[in-house]
Amino acid sequence: MNFAQLLLPDFSLILCGYLVCRYTALNRATWEQVESLVYFFLFPVLLFQSIARTPLDLAAVSGLAAAGLLLGVVGIALAYSLPWWPGLRGHIDAREHAASAQVAFRFNSFIALALAERLLGAQGLQLIAVLIGVCVPLFNVGAVWPMARHAKTGFLAALVRNPLIIATFCALAFNLLGLRVPPWMDPTLNRIGAASIALGLLAAGAGMQFGHLAQAKALGVGVLAIRHLLLPLAAAGIAWLFKLDPAQRTVLLAFSALPTASSCYVLASRMGYNGALVAGLVTLSTVLGMVSLPFALGVLR
Repeated sequence: MNFAQLLLPDFSLILCGYLVCRYTALNRATWEQVESLVYFFLFPVLLFQSIARTPLDLAAVSGLAAAGLLLGVVGIALAYSLPWWPGLRGHIDAREHAASAQVAFRFNSFIALALAERLLGAQGLQLIAVLIGVCVPLFNVGAVWPMARHAKTGFLAALVRNPLIIATFCALAFNLLGLRVPPWMDPTLNRIGAASIALGLLAAGAGMQFGHLAQAKALGVGVLAIRHLLLPLAAAGIAWLFKLDPAQRTVLLAFSALPTASSCYVLASRMGYNGALVAGLVTLSTVLGMVSLPFALGVLR
């Protein structure tokens, strides 16, 4: 399978979003509203439907959930060990590191859902929804805690208000209680899901910024190497360790090589950190995803 060609439609939408934002009247202010719509409504609906639509066999997905959690712990550990790596010791500012470390382990949920559906259809959506459900709380804690510690602010309130966490846990409860979405609602939910993926990819492109990449070069190289090289390698080993089936292995490898979350720079800015630097790292991560995803799916798999 030609994974570069498979990924082309999704990355073409990201490019369209970038061009539309930069060269038309639909500027950044417009796309901030689109991001809010996707993040607080469209995307949670898609997550809920992906988990609730098919009876969930906990025994069958427990290995994938455990593998995702282990991969997440590895990513967080690598990100926060960066200041002690050979050659980087003494060259990384603690405050810049607190803001940028999240780039190494967080992931772009919009691209994750689009890619999972393209690879495995409805099964892929359900499997990636399981990973999102178990990893989003962990990654939010990993991203917020060091910045909150430096800024002396709390993070529990931000976690319990996260729409992705709310949608995931509601859908898991809905599924495990044996409830089902009425068939007459399926067409509406399917359209909302399709809209969330398309608008999410366009918004990811609109948020790209190529300035400020010259700042903190050593830190940037470190977090992007973890995100796009070390995590895919770790995922290959973890998939073998947990003896995942081919579909689960494919989803875990794709998950490991995704571009980082576009909301990284929003979180850093809102907490008083260097949002421009994080935005540059997010942009470069989105570009590197065009290389790391074919590497993970075509070589490591």
